[in-house]
Amino acid sequence: MVMFLFLVIALAVVVAAVTLAVVGGGDSDGPLPDAAPERLQDPLPVDRPVDRADVESLRFPLAARGYRMADVDDALSRLGAELAERDARIADLEAALAGAQAAAHVSMQKPDQGHGEQR
Repeated sequence: MVMFLFLVIALAVVVAAVTLAVVGGGDSDGPLPDAAPERLQDPLPVDRPVDRADVESLRFPLAARGYRMADVDDALSRLGAELAERDARIADLEAALAGAQAAAHVSMQKPDQGHGEQR
């Protein structure tokens, strides 16, 4: 019975010590100072379009449960906007090319009207 009582008291002392260590004992601002969250070190460039090397070098800082959602959302929004802009530019260029090819095809098939045919 004495051994059981000793173990209960030892357990209570250990629990109290751990609690004081975690809580900080009330004499300071807390056990650990608040750390600033990690930020994206090399964000995507804002002064030029994103290229393949930018995407390959993009690394997100780790957070408590994976990656910081704001950093990932910002990067995906930027990439999505640039891809949409490039798709629109490609569609415009393809339409202009198709129009130029159609005009060239029509002008090649048009008979010469200035020389008149001899019969």
